[in-house]
Amino acid sequence: MLNKKQITEIEEWAQLKLSECDAGHDWWHIKRVQNNARLIHQQEGGDWNIILLAVILHDLADTKFFDEIEALMLIEDKLNDYQITESSIQHVLAIIQNISFSKQWNDNPFHSLELEIVQDADRLDAIGAIGVARAFSYGGHKGRDFYNPAIAPQQFKDTEEYRKSNSPTINHFYEKLLLLKDKMNTSTGKTLADDRHQFMELYLKQFFKEWGDDL
Repeated sequence: MLNKKQITEIEEWAQLKLSECDAGHDWWHIKRVQNNARLIHQQEGGDWNIILLAVILHDLADTKFFDEIEALMLIEDKLNDYQITESSIQHVLAIIQNISFSKQWNDNPFHSLELEIVQDADRLDAIGAIGVARAFSYGGHKGRDFYNPAIAPQQFKDTEEYRKSNSPTINHFYEKLLLLKDKMNTSTGKTLADDRHQFMELYLKQFFKEWGDDL
């Protein structure tokens, strides 16, 4: 669908946009997700061109940093510059609109193998050792406590409640990160998630051991 030069141009455009984000949502995040997506695609199939474009562009519409509607319009305009088919553009946009954990409460019937792969690849980067680092990076970016024993983890009822949460970073493990293993879509994604999930459980065990009971 696109040649190497065109992909590079789109990557450079996305990288510039993501320079506004914290370290956990920077260009290295995109490259890690791309590596994850390639591993899953090799086992599960799907249209690699759609997967690659969605991976490169998925965080440009992240509501933590950008206006989603405006960002989707910019992405659509950018892809139109390369004369990509309308159906392919709409597929990429639909993946971007539905990839986020926060969208799980929305009633949206869109589904595709490519969405499953990109979503799994993105979720893999949210767990494990890198997931731990990203969680604390974003928590620091938002000025959050990394732990406060007086604030219990929440169970969110909708997207708005989830997005408004300002709970400590450790709570985020129980509110999202530890849930992701069982939300993986593909068999390959599930397998890759197991080891990362176990690492987070071990990390939390050590964290609370060091924290102690008297604080």
